[in-house]
Amino acid sequence: MSWLTNFVRPKIQALVRKADVPENLWIKCPGCGQMIFHRDLEANLHVCPQCHHHLRINYQQRLSLLFDEGIYEKISGPKTEPDPLKFRDQKRYSDRLKEAQAKTSEHDALIIAEGTIGGHRTVVALFNFSFMAGSMGVAVGEGLITAALRAIETKSAFLTIPASGGARMQEGILSLMQMPRSVIALDKVRKAKLPYIVLLTDPTTGGVSASFAMLGDIAIAEPGCVIGFAGARVIEETIREKLPEGFQKSEYLLDHGMIDMVVHRKDLPQTLAKILNHIHSNTHT
Repeated sequence: MSWLTNFVRPKIQALVRKADVPENLWIKCPGCGQMIFHRDLEANLHVCPQCHHHLRINYQQRLSLLFDEGIYEKISGPKTEPDPLKFRDQKRYSDRLKEAQAKTSEHDALIIAEGTIGGHRTVVALFNFSFMAGSMGVAVGEGLITAALRAIETKSAFLTIPASGGARMQEGILSLMQMPRSVIALDKVRKAKLPYIVLLTDPTTGGVSASFAMLGDIAIAEPGCVIGFAGARVIEETIREKLPEGFQKSEYLLDHGMIDMVVHRKDLPQTLAKILNHIHSNTHT
């Protein structure tokens, strides 16, 4: 029995141990609670087939969905000082950065890519929420400026896709300075008479929502996105009033004239193509 207990059983347990079974085979929909098989969710663009709740999607899937034939080229942003304030809370900011970089295999929270959408050259600046909640620091600000200047250089449309908790607190005032810097970069895009489109995704909050994210010539949002500056609970505690149903959701903003349209994820490629076709046809007439 000792041979069976000490040798055979551990071997069998090692073959069928829990770690061998992927933890994310089934995903629970935050909207309706339905358990969805991961392959079905991927095939449906991470939209719940029951209630149509839009779950978050990684940047590779997002870019492949939007660019023609899923073809795009990534653009590297400029290198920046990783920890300008030598900030430390419960752990060093430099260590948090290293952890986020190891987790995402990316330098920071902004991804820049270029390609065509509906046959029109487009530069995209997309936030990776998996990198420190898509927070905006110096590297993100520099990336936004790089993307805007690239759009001007190549006479391309400029599309930003925010998904962010706001400014990165570990970079203090340097992080807040990226708000006006991003707005100045957009002003250059406008002076070049190039279209600037924003695709708001969940969540778009804080300093990101208070700067470039709400300045698009055309503002599109996915269904059910949280879009706002401060959180709803903070607002309620401050004004001591109950907020309206659906406050800060994309549908609420559409009803109150803050955005132009709410578009299902599967319809985004053709919607963006139609917008760009319309803009370019009017530009050349």
